[in-house]
Amino acid sequence: MNHGIGVDIAFFLLAVLAIYSGWRVFCTDSMVRASFFLLVSFIAVGAIMLLLTAVYLGVAMFFMMAVEMMVMALFMVMFMMNPAGLNPMKMVHQERVAMAVGAVGFMVLGAMALFAEFPERPLPADLEPVAALGRELLGESMLIFESAGIVLLTTMIGVVVLSSHRGRYGGAETGSVPPGLMPGGEPAGQPAQGEDSEGGHQHHHH
Repeated sequence: MNHGIGVDIAFFLLAVLAIYSGWRVFCTDSMVRASFFLLVSFIAVGAIMLLLTAVYLGVAMFFMMAVEMMVMALFMVMFMMNPAGLNPMKMVHQERVAMAVGAVGFMVLGAMALFAEFPERPLPADLEPVAALGRELLGESMLIFESAGIVLLTTMIGVVVLSSHRGRYGGAETGSVPPGLMPGGEPAGQPAQGEDSEGGHQHHHH
């Protein structure tokens, strides 16, 4: 593959960004921030695929991961007891096991990339790889893909309905109390005692 020095520089910069943002996923104290760090990492990997002329995989990475991470962040904001998923929380569990598995996986994948002998099978000049891949994926599996799309759309609509102002179990302003910003502190987002806010008191006229 013939390319200039700019492609090499872009590759190393994107690789550093992908590794750094992937590492930050486990260092942040927020589920929402972790989702966006993971999104940045996937976008960097997709850009690397574009540099490797894997256009279909790169664009698919952008679309699929962008939607997936955004839906994940929305779920965190809507349904976590932690308000908006932004309160400090521990993101890593079983640190030693996770570090050992990650190190072994990195060494195995690195060894495969360095020492494996990949086949050299150039494609015919008149082949349209994107169209051929589309026919391969969606030929006999079109019903499965369409059904999965409908399920995802229904899920997103259900999330919006369940997180509406009315709430699943009645009014959104009544019922459960959000946790405090500090351990043992006052519930987050609640008006102070005696504070009269709009919608905070109901007046009944007979």
